[in-house]
Amino acid sequence: MEDDGGERSSFVIGLIENRAKEVGVAAFDLRSASLHLSQYIETSSSYQNTKTLLQFYDPMVIIVSPNKLAPDGMVGVSELADRFYATVKKVVMARGCFDDTTGAVLIKNLAAKEPSALGLDTYYKQYYLCLAAAAATIKWMCRIEAEKGVIVTNHSLSVTFNGSFAHLNIDATSVQNLEIIDPLHSTLWGPSNKKRSLLHMLKTTKTIGGSRLLRANLLQPLKDIETINARLDCLDELMSNEQLFFGLSQVLRKFPKESDRVLCHFCFKPKKITNKVMGVDNARKSQLLVSSIILLKTALDALPLLSRALKDAKSSLLANVYKSVCENEKYAAIRKRIGEVIDEDVLHARVPFVARTQQCFAVKAGIDGLLDIARRSFCDTSEAIHNLANKYREDFKFPNLKLTFNNRQGFYFSIPHKSIEGKLPSQFIPVEDQLALEVVLKHGNNIHCSTLELASLNVRNKSAAAECFLRTEVCLEELVDAIREDVSALTLLAEALCLLDMIVNSFAHTISNKPADHYTRPEFTDDGPMAIEAGRHPILESIHNDFVPNNIFLSEASNMVLIVGPNMSGKSTYLQQVCLIVILAQIGCYVPARFSTLRVVDRIFTRMGTVDNLESNSSTFMTEMKETAFIMQNVSLRSLVVMDELGRATSSSDGFAIAWSCCEHLLSLKAYTIFATHMENLSELVTVYPNVKILHFNVDIKNNRLDFKFQLKEGPRHVPHYGLLLAEVAGLPSSVTETARNITSRITEKEVKRMEVNCLRYHPIQMAYHVAQRLICLKYSSQDEDSIREALHNLKESYIHGRL
Repeated sequence: MEDDGGERSSFVIGLIENRAKEVGVAAFDLRSASLHLSQYIETSSSYQNTKTLLQFYDPMVIIVSPNKLAPDGMVGVSELADRFYATVKKVVMARGCFDDTTGAVLIKNLAAKEPSALGLDTYYKQYYLCLAAAAATIKWMCRIEAEKGVIVTNHSLSVTFNGSFAHLNIDATSVQNLEIIDPLHSTLWGPSNKKRSLLHMLKTTKTIGGSRLLRANLLQPLKDIETINARLDCLDELMSNEQLFFGLSQVLRKFPKESDRVLCHFCFKPKKITNKVMGVDNARKSQLLVSSIILLKTALDALPLLSRALKDAKSSLLANVYKSVCENEKYAAIRKRIGEVIDEDVLHARVPFVARTQQCFAVKAGIDGLLDIARRSFCDTSEAIHNLANKYREDFKFPNLKLTFNNRQGFYFSIPHKSIEGKLPSQFIPVEDQLALEVVLKHGNNIHCSTLELASLNVRNKSAAAECFLRTEVCLEELVDAIREDVSALTLLAEALCLLDMIVNSFAHTISNKPADHYTRPEFTDDGPMAIEAGRHPILESIHNDFVPNNIFLSEASNMVLIVGPNMSGKSTYLQQVCLIVILAQIGCYVPARFSTLRVVDRIFTRMGTVDNLESNSSTFMTEMKETAFIMQNVSLRSLVVMDELGRATSSSDGFAIAWSCCEHLLSLKAYTIFATHMENLSELVTVYPNVKILHFNVDIKNNRLDFKFQLKEGPRHVPHYGLLLAEVAGLPSSVTETARNITSRITEKEVKRMEVNCLRYHPIQMAYHVAQRLICLKYSSQDEDSIREALHNLKESYIHGRL
């Protein structure tokens, strides 16, 4: 397999649909040799669920069928790929390639686990679409890899079914609104700001696999409380045991940055090397395979250090890693086999020429005569090149001439401008004469150049290195076949290293850099309330350390918080903050709050922002309605819904009516909802529905300016008619503002009377709800028995005297 270029996408996605609104997805990860299958009913005409999965996988290739089978009114997955993923390579395969029977057979042959362990029989009957997508994806992959001289080995792929829906689902629009991966307005922040999204804030991982795992967790947080608590227990131990934390941090640095990529080279088997197929491309593949062996050797050499660091770990997660990885005898056996062929002094190197030399001398001397001859030629040409550089330094009086190497150009010279005094000697190839020889480049204060003699030696050196790589691969055939027998152990090692990197170098590192009271462990309850006390915004806390808004509380007795405040008062930031804290908690990380208790959320929905959508030819209001419709059609009892300024993009009467009716619908579903608005009339909801809690933002006037206080308080707003105040501050004529104030007072008088009537009508129900809410708080309280008994007595007295 070719190097995938670090964190660049490595997924190939197969998509297929039927007329029943079902979509089958097969995601093949070239980097980790894994296949992820999903099948679901697409509930959105704009394919929001499919967009969410595509954003998660970030594919480099999308495979679709030629004919459109989408229901009427839906665009179809093929058109979806054209419209929203135009920069991604699209492959159209015949409908016959999407065959579920073929997909099942291919998965049986390629899956590392037994078919019975995968539940393949059940999926074959119920989820035929994802198997059909798998058939097309694997066929395309096998054809492409065969053209490269590579075949997929049997029983080497890690296959998971329907994995994406075992996690918290965040739709693509919400990912953008919450700035999880990228900021909404990156150009405004400037290139110097590194903390621009939740991913950027947490991205202190040391390996590529750890970074990819972090991104995957942020896009699809966990729902399993046991797994979440296992990660939190691990963090507890790391935060209380400095020796363990710093020890693991140092040990993880010993493992290669590309450890997770090593696995791919053992799941994809190159065709047998023969004299006929030896060439530049095959030499490159041989070089990558030798590099993978060295990477694997380096990783296995670091395992004893990891074992010593984890030996006394108490948390279940670290103990399981120690038992499954550090005590696994397979790694010692693989290391012993490698030691019989690979030289002990060979190490993984990043400097290009050092890495190439290490690869040429990876196999022990005396094993292959042709390899020894090729090495001698490689050494001779390398020495000749260095001697040539010394000769030029003396002949042309260039003491600062440097010999540089990179994999693309080979060796070349780097000469400071001041050394040549504006004119390059004739022996060196000038820019205009370097048509066939890799040439002369101006680079900063230096000139990069070559000569005919150096170019000739470069060709011979490269040829000798290629011969070394090919002969080395021939020597390693038996070793590589033996390693492939334990490919599942390598998968386990790669996953363990990525997980440790994320927890130690990201989660624990982030927490350790903040004051002790800024981050705390979240507590989870199955059906309890959501309570966040003195939370901070994860992204903005590095800018505003004193950024501490008031608390939030949601429960079944009070499942909607209505936040009323003027525009620009910080409502959107507050909504974003709550969602980010929930995401952090469900990936198993501490949260920026003094206290938090949460129930596991299955989906997060957001309706934020007011912009036109040119891609779908939708106005601001149409975009609002499409996003709101998607929420209403997919929300469940365990969802978290965040809506900001719904109805602002249409007339005030229509906008108010839509906002009110949406609130009523969400209240009936009992989903936890935070609804922010500047429409003061929505405050009447609290007089009709006792399960609504109203909060407001403060607005003060100082020096003839409005000062928006990011501080939530319960109850009615203290500063009425902030719009009139803003109009006065802006300089509107006093006669105009006075007339407006008279009109507003009449409207307000009618509203106050209506609210008083509603309060009297619904007062008994509200009292009962308030009692229920406080009882729920006491149910989940950690206070002692006497304190709870006293609280119950006070609650009874307050109810009797109407003080709730």
